[in-house]
Parts: sequence; C-alpha cells; structure tokens
Amino acid sequence: MASGHEDRPDAEGTIAGGRAGPTDIADPAIRLEVRRAFIWLGVAALFGLAVVLAQPLLVIFGGIVIAGLIDGGARLVGKVLPVKRGLRVAIVLIAALVFFLWVAKFAGSQIAQQAAELPQTIEAQFLRGLTWLRRHGVNVPSNIRPNQFQDLAQQAMGGIGQVTRMVGGLIGGLTTLFLILVLGIYFSLEPHLYRRGVAWMLPADKRAHFERTSQLMGSALRRLLFGRLMGMTVEGFATWIMLQVYGVPMAALLGLITALLAALPNIGAPISGMIMILVGFSGGVDMGIYTIIVYAVVQTVDGYIIVPMIARKTVDLPPALVLAAQLIMGVLFGILGLALADPLVAMLKVWLEREAHRNQVKQDLGDFEPVLGDG
Repeated sequence: MASGHEDRPDAEGTIAGGRAGPTDIADPAIRLEVRRAFIWLGVAALFGLAVVLAQPLLVIFGGIVIAGLIDGGARLVGKVLPVKRGLRVAIVLIAALVFFLWVAKFAGSQIAQQAAELPQTIEAQFLRGLTWLRRHGVNVPSNIRPNQFQDLAQQAMGGIGQVTRMVGGLIGGLTTLFLILVLGIYFSLEPHLYRRGVAWMLPADKRAHFERTSQLMGSALRRLLFGRLMGMTVEGFATWIMLQVYGVPMAALLGLITALLAALPNIGAPISGMIMILVGFSGGVDMGIYTIIVYAVVQTVDGYIIVPMIARKTVDLPPALVLAAQLIMGVLFGILGLALADPLVAMLKVWLEREAHRNQVKQDLGDFEPVLGDG
C-alpha cells in the first residue's frame, strides 16, 4: 500500500519527505561561487601539470622552433624552385646534412683538438692574470695555494667548459636533441595538419582567431630565426677570418664558438669575447690587444648594422625582458632553456598583442559594457 509520504518532487524541486543533501545548493549566488571555485581549482591543477610536464613541453616547443627554421628555408627554396613542400623540406634537410658532414670531415679533427686545448689555455691565462694582479698591489691572500687558484679557475670556467665540450662533440642530452629534430621535421612537413588539430579542440568561435594568431606567430618566429642565423653567420666567419689573418691560435674554434653563442642575445657576446681575449693574450700583449679590437669591430658591425637592419622586419623585443627570460629559463632548464628563451618571449609577445587587439575591437564594437562608479 502506498504511503502518504512517498518521495516526489515538490514545487521547490526538493524531494518530499526528505531533506536537502550536502551537495544540494538552492541559492544561485552560492552555485555561481562554487563554479568559480572549481574553475580556479582547475586552473591551479593545469598549472601544476604544466610544471610537472615542463621538460616535455619545452622539447615540443623546441621542435616548433626547429620547424620554423626548416619552414623558413623551405620558403626560400620555393622562391627559386616551385616544387611541392615535401621536396623543398627535403632539400633544406639534405643541405644542412651536407654542411655538417663537411664540417665534420674537413674541420672536425682540428676543432676537436683545439677544443681539448682551450680549457687549459684559458685556465693558464686566468692564473696569469691573478699573478699580475698580485704584483700590482691587489690584495690576494698569500695563504692561498696554487691548486686553489686552479680550482677557482675550473669553477669559473665551468660554463665555458660546457660550451667547448659541446663544440668538441661531447654533447649532453643527445636524445633530447634528436627528439627536437624529429618533431621539427614532422611539424615542418605538414604544419597545417597540426594547426587544424589544435584549432579543432577549441570552440568554433575561437578557431578563426587562433588560426590568424598562429600564422602571425609562425611569421614572427621565422623572422626572428632568420635574424639570429644571419648574425651567427656574420659573427662566426668574420671572427674566424680576422683571427686567422693575424695567426691567433684556435681561430676556427673561436669563430665557431662566437657563431654558436651569437644565438644567445645579451649573454653570448660577452662570453665569446672573454674566451677570445684570454686566448689572444696567451700569444702576447700585441695579440691580446688585437683580439680586443676584433671583438669590438665584430660586435659593432653586428650591433649597429646587421641587427638594426633585421630588427625592422623581425620581432622587436626589449633587451631587458629577453635577458630576464634567459636567466629564468637558464636556471630552470639549462642550456636548452637558455636557447629557447628568446623565441618563447617572441611568441608570448605576439599572443598578448593579438589578445589586446581582439579586446580593443570588441570594445570598439560596443561588446563591453562600461563600468560605472557608485558616485
């Protein structure tokens, strides 16, 4: 027999004969605040996930940067050879492979030998400089033994030793570099496929904005990488030729180090210049002064001629912002983070500019209600 208190919904939407449970929230304002709280919790969870997956995400971004470099080369080839994209990408990859094989065959043994000699040369010059300071009245504690100077020199040259090991072929993180290269090749072969895949996961009304933003990001990345490549090429060859003419030891290695470190704005030039000057003074005062002149000339030409010419067509990044990003990324992710800091800042700049432009357009169209004060 049916009870007179059977459970059925009443006018308020609750169950007759029962009470509201702990998850039943009748107040719309409270429900709104709960939804907001869950959104913030979701954002915090995504942030924590990004921290945990920071290294893989950086590898993926490195693949995007390599893809931008390959894509830029393929576009240049397309201006000369109107062939399919896959063939143009293959031409770029083959040309890069031939170049590296040439370097390994004709200059690899010489550069590797010079890379092995460079740390000892710099360490000797470091100790020599400390002795010179002591002779000229600088207060250097007398109870410090020579081997302590050696330890200090080795610690000071730790970062440079990492660069020379990389140049000599002792590259750390070979698997990471291989993954970045493979991802870059895949991204460069079919960029539209991956861009459409990401856009598909977005709401329909956001896809056109994402498409345009990603195109602008790709264009900015190609221009940025082209500028860096030009600077690296000019600095490397100019340093090598000018040092070789005077007979400075390890000219080829110093040119290669200068070219590689030119990819790190604000940080690379002082490091390469210090290495060059220390090696120059190992051959005498005259040679040391000449290396200072070479460094000044190369950096002046690059800073006042090449960079301004390229900067007009590339991403205009504040130097202090780039330096801060390099310091943070370098501490968090080492040499990989240091190398990718510049492109990352450029991509964020383009994205923020696009968001600001979209908000301005909405405001101009009257989509934003003006917020009036109480008075």
